[in-house]
Amino acid sequence: MTFQIAIVLYPGMTVLDAIGPYEVLRSLPDSELRFVSNEVGPIVSDSGVLVLGATHTFAETPAPDLVLVGGSGTATTEAMANRELIDWLRSVHPKTQWTTSVCTGSMILAAADILRGHPATSHWSAQPMLAAFGAESRPHERIVRSGKIVTAAGVSAGIDLGLWLVGEIAGTEAAQMVQLGIEYDPQPPFDTGHPDKASAELLRKTRLEMTKIAARPRIPLDVATVFWNLTLNRVRERGFARR
Repeated sequence: MTFQIAIVLYPGMTVLDAIGPYEVLRSLPDSELRFVSNEVGPIVSDSGVLVLGATHTFAETPAPDLVLVGGSGTATTEAMANRELIDWLRSVHPKTQWTTSVCTGSMILAAADILRGHPATSHWSAQPMLAAFGAESRPHERIVRSGKIVTAAGVSAGIDLGLWLVGEIAGTEAAQMVQLGIEYDPQPPFDTGHPDKASAELLRKTRLEMTKIAARPRIPLDVATVFWNLTLNRVRERGFARR
């Protein structure tokens, strides 16, 4: 039986939140991976330059086994107000095996009232908002599991989440093989990846820069829609053929 993975896309999202886990989860055997959104077609990311393609609509994906929602530094609140997305999350969550998020994607799960009463994490800048939605913030944990709900910290933590999920679904050795295959061996040149490790001044400057970025309007991108539709239709046809 095919294990269906649905990664949510929406305008202005942070690409690595989706592509990091995708690169890991696509190795799962007997799986079908979908990028889902309100409509099939191009989704412009937060850079205004890089574009991802939604292969299926929410309506076409009523019962995924695994849902993953990424975050954004600029568009999370818009996604939280996306009624079709929120209603879809509420509808599919009772049927999933795993409901997951990366970065501020946890705020979108929270907006769907999925995190109420659960421990959860998010990007460090969004931790205070989790409590407002009835979740228990875990700011010092990179991956937080509560039953079938799994939330990951900011952006790069999506790769860790993907490996963790492969380990749970296919076993530790399978996850280790994926890690080796993608040569995921983090050795960053700096050790300032969490507020606990950064100086107060660096944290202040980073917060200020993030605020400036969030305030900038996204640049609209004129996409060759015909090309995208042709390409995405081929992807969709392959998916439907496997049913």
